[in-house]
Amino acid sequence: MPHATPDDLFALFARLGIAARTYDHVPVFTVAESQAIKEEIPGGHSKNLFLKDRKGRLFLVVAHAETRIDLKRLHEPLGGSGRLSFGSAELLREVLGVEPGSVTPFALMNDRQGRVSLVLDEALMTHEPVNFHPLVNSATTGLSRADLMRFFAATGHASRTLRLPGPAQENCGGAAATPSSA
Repeated sequence: MPHATPDDLFALFARLGIAARTYDHVPVFTVAESQAIKEEIPGGHSKNLFLKDRKGRLFLVVAHAETRIDLKRLHEPLGGSGRLSFGSAELLREVLGVEPGSVTPFALMNDRQGRVSLVLDEALMTHEPVNFHPLVNSATTGLSRADLMRFFAATGHASRTLRLPGPAQENCGGAAATPSSA
């Protein structure tokens, strides 16, 4: 079965009664590249990590763009087996049907076998609306948190909302770390 396109995503939104607003822009591949675009679009913006553990279990971590994450410890709250690594571009295309730089929770509509566990950053989920690429990195689509949850339910994906582990220096009562631009 072919992977969904942005038009398929928007058709699903229409069937579910999800109100979304999409902003077209130049393609962006990193959080840093998208900074100027984000300033023009209201709401919370994300970075999305497609990860796998030692046993091959897959995770999609949807974090606030400014959240600093300790990847060495992330497997612990996720229940992963050993340290996590990034899924390959080939695996990303196979399972989520998107290209590197376009990772988005909306790609879960392509995970028809339910292989991916979804984890949301509690810092992102304090924003309204929340914004993600609509399967391509040349646009950003915003919707309410409630509609995002309806989308996940329609795709058969449960989500967990967690406080993601930050770098060790941020967790040890000492001086706070300087925020990253990533």
